[in-house]
Amino acid sequence: MMSEPSNQLEVLPAEMLTALQERFGARCSTALAQRELHGRDESPFDVAPPDAVVFAQSNEEVAFVLQLAQQHGVPVIPYGTGTSLEGHLLAVQGGISLDLSGMKAILQLHPEDLTVTVQAGVTRQQLNQEIRHSGLFFPIDPGADASLGGMAATRASGTNAVRYGTMRENVLGLTVLTASGEQIRTGSRARKSSAGYDLTRLFVGSEGTLGVITELTLRLYPLPEAVSAAICFFPSIDAAVQTTIAIIQMGIPIARCELLDAHAVRAVNAHDHLGLRESAMLLMEFHGSAASVAEQAQSVQALAADQGGEAFEWASTPEARTRLWTARHHAYLSALQTRPGCRCVTTDTCVPISRLAESINESVREVEATDLPYFIVGHVGDGNFHMGYLIDPQQPVERELAERLSAQMVARALRLGGTCTGEHGIGLHKQGFLLDEAGPGAVALMRSIKAALDPAQIMNPGKIFAA
Repeated sequence: MMSEPSNQLEVLPAEMLTALQERFGARCSTALAQRELHGRDESPFDVAPPDAVVFAQSNEEVAFVLQLAQQHGVPVIPYGTGTSLEGHLLAVQGGISLDLSGMKAILQLHPEDLTVTVQAGVTRQQLNQEIRHSGLFFPIDPGADASLGGMAATRASGTNAVRYGTMRENVLGLTVLTASGEQIRTGSRARKSSAGYDLTRLFVGSEGTLGVITELTLRLYPLPEAVSAAICFFPSIDAAVQTTIAIIQMGIPIARCELLDAHAVRAVNAHDHLGLRESAMLLMEFHGSAASVAEQAQSVQALAADQGGEAFEWASTPEARTRLWTARHHAYLSALQTRPGCRCVTTDTCVPISRLAESINESVREVEATDLPYFIVGHVGDGNFHMGYLIDPQQPVERELAERLSAQMVARALRLGGTCTGEHGIGLHKQGFLLDEAGPGAVALMRSIKAALDPAQIMNPGKIFAA
């Protein structure tokens, strides 16, 4: 059920609000429209909005907000673009939504070292547009044009992870404002270090619960000499997955390998007017020299044919590739439009590549035994797939069914040696699953780290593990 947002400020003391308004002027808003905008992400949760929204433009302004929040015991929730899927940015205890979208500067570009330092509000598309002249690019592509600070906070990955890794591998250093407002730097522009604890990796994936990421130093890659994309259709999801497993086990350096089931293909056809065959489909991309790209593609085409893959189609021009990948990135929104007014309960898991077919096939059998609409997309090249259950928000029984199916899917992933989330993060949705995966000892250790870095519990409280 939808909750009714309140116009009353529940947590924010008048003294603190006055101080924020004096410092930020119009960039401190208690308008209901702004609060609602910053109190909703792409998750199925409905939570009352934050008490105020502050738009920060510098490290000093972030520090000011944190110091004030620490003084008054008010929660602070970092906000990037609002595209998270597990309730990361919801103000479950009220407080301040700290919007970093105005921090959009490219601070340092070092093409000779293949590194760049950016502010947290820079989006991946903005970064790649602004550095294109250097012949380099940043490959991590979670689909949404997310902020890089948010991508680091959720340890995002996406379509290119099979070749280029995730944010964990591609963040070299950070500037972080701690809960007390102290500015610290982690890592460096060097490719490796043995200097003390790896604080960069601690903050990458911390979901805003340990501090506010304001700057990032990232690893860049040369733009490939040749890029080619291809689609191939299969008689079943299993055939598509078996092809993917063969590609990875043979060591073919494919850059992207995405699965769309027939429901997802049908949705993007309706949304983007593509006219694709409505069956299980792999969307692949190859990077390298012209000769290596051709060799990779020929090997993949042969493997696909062994599994009944048909209608292998090429998209070699930038326009054709962009059209296909835009459709893939629209899959989530396209699916929502197939059932007007619905909400999506989405679950992602990641398993060892050898267990991927088993994980997907059993998940499909379970949902097919119900009448619940669903779709599947997946970064199957690294064993990660997403199941989206389309529910009527006015029918609690559908939400309960989706959550039960999601829990079964996660339990299966853990049983197969995988993880409860490959890239969405824990947020509000998967706190119990984190305990199942990591165990009480590891979660207790995480809580100890949280308590040490945020003793007042003001940093995005209620996320990862319940207070």
